[in-house]
Amino acid sequence: MEQIRNIAIVAHVDHGKTTLIDELLKQTRTVPEHRQLAERAMDSNDLERERGLTIVAKCTAIDWRDHRINIIDTPGHADFGGEVERVLKLVDTVLLLVDAFEGPMPQTKFVLRKSLELGLEPVVVINKVDRSNSRPHEVLDMVFELFMDLGATDEQLDFPTIYASGLEGFAMHDLEEPADDLTALLETVVEKAPAPQGDRDAPLQMQVATLDYDDYVGRVAVGRVFDGTLQVGDKVVRCRRDGTRETARIRKLYGFRGLERVEREEVGPGDIAAVAGLEDILPGETICDPENIRPLPMIEIDKPTVSMVMMINDSPFSGLEGKYLTSRQIGDRLDQELEQNVALQVSEDTERAEAYKISGRGDLHLSVLLEQMRREGYEMQISQPEVIFEEDDDGKRLEPVEEVVIEVDQDYAGTVIQKLNERKGELLSVENNADGSQRLEFKVPSRGLFGYRSEFLTDTRGTGIMHSRFCGYEPYKGDLDDERNGVLVVKDKGVTTTYALHNLQERGELFVGPGEEVYGGQIIGLNSRDNDLVVNPCKGKKLSNVRASGSDDALILSPPKEMTLEKAIEFIEGDEYVEITPESVRLRKKELNHSFRK
Repeated sequence: MEQIRNIAIVAHVDHGKTTLIDELLKQTRTVPEHRQLAERAMDSNDLERERGLTIVAKCTAIDWRDHRINIIDTPGHADFGGEVERVLKLVDTVLLLVDAFEGPMPQTKFVLRKSLELGLEPVVVINKVDRSNSRPHEVLDMVFELFMDLGATDEQLDFPTIYASGLEGFAMHDLEEPADDLTALLETVVEKAPAPQGDRDAPLQMQVATLDYDDYVGRVAVGRVFDGTLQVGDKVVRCRRDGTRETARIRKLYGFRGLERVEREEVGPGDIAAVAGLEDILPGETICDPENIRPLPMIEIDKPTVSMVMMINDSPFSGLEGKYLTSRQIGDRLDQELEQNVALQVSEDTERAEAYKISGRGDLHLSVLLEQMRREGYEMQISQPEVIFEEDDDGKRLEPVEEVVIEVDQDYAGTVIQKLNERKGELLSVENNADGSQRLEFKVPSRGLFGYRSEFLTDTRGTGIMHSRFCGYEPYKGDLDDERNGVLVVKDKGVTTTYALHNLQERGELFVGPGEEVYGGQIIGLNSRDNDLVVNPCKGKKLSNVRASGSDDALILSPPKEMTLEKAIEFIEGDEYVEITPESVRLRKKELNHSFRK
């Protein structure tokens, strides 16, 4: 145990956690030299690579100077914060990574608060010091103030600081000293991180923090052994979340090394390991010795804050692109997701028999699931997202509220403040940055942010940066003004033409280009007024033998606005659906028949 160190790397999204782990794997030769290491190797699925963010916490281990260092790469986005909270229970210290220009952001504050509450003593890593606009000394002062604000103890305030560049692969104790590798960081981890405590001869006590899934062995539980030892074939007792107990047998046991799970025959105190053979185990549950059952305090699983209804695709284009179309197939896929996505909740308690209500930590959490399903060949429709309200002891309505940090040019700050005030946002602070931009902090109801991100990018000409995190429930802030304009709705099925779209683009903003198949009731654009408008985007130009001068000039269309899955989910209102297929994301009215809709 003296040779083991358990650490988690925590940071705000895009502050460089996964890139730093890449360099640690290379420099410690944990991944064989002949094997090509992909960029951000720990981000193992396609969605993580494309979006540049970590969605699921992952374990790795490196060997360095007779020490084994177990490292957990954690998600940086607030919607996956539940993963971070759970895995912090597995480690003895955290590397708090902070961007040398941006400084502490909302998720930095969130993960640091959780670390301090657990009594961990973080190592602060000021990352990306090689950038020309870095300001490491200012950022270090901001980090120290954040520690103070969060009530850190004297021991926690005496944190070691490392200056590093994950991309260039160097770390140093002082900015003036030369460095060409990460030795300074590894030395600090070994010296400052406490060795795990535990008694090898005591009865088994292992707590599960997160889940994985394997096609061959089923659900895999990842956790830490606090006391005792665990071997393949051992009979154990699982202490369930509801207080009941169940006997099971360990079928497979894994440790971690580099990018792979490695089969082990035995694990002991301080080890972070993966266990197969416990079919429906959940995070927070304890695996104990049958002769001496001592469950650890349960790890809480975050409650969902946002829900939407998922149903079969019943549009005229249903079945043209997907392989899995029925409610049974969708239900089976959701059951499979529940095996590892513990922050997700699914129920059939909806108005429609073939629909499922899915609830998660935020719209990004749910949109990642939808994107995975469409890539696997599923077709479905989803309703407008809704926040999940709660009630306090007096019966008063409570709603989820988010902390929002915005970096924006001063020219656009007034517009941003006005828009968020209209969405019941409360401005907490304004700071002027050295580059002329401003840093605005708000507290905004979660429902006030639906549909705002795309509007924010438009208002700031694409230059603004916005981050948010869930920070709790507060009394209901009142009804929001419905500001979205009406939409352009297709009259009849057909193929869009340049001639028709050229005339329609004066009416508003289009989401489709020429030559696209559309159907009656589909939404193809945003009206410039507040009413819905039924239009014919398939109308062709009538030919005649009398032509006016200039009538044959080339028609010029503005590029249509691309509606990604996230933008579509933000855009729709209560009487609309998003149709999701492997190749398309379409917007439509719930009722396709114009007469019935009136």
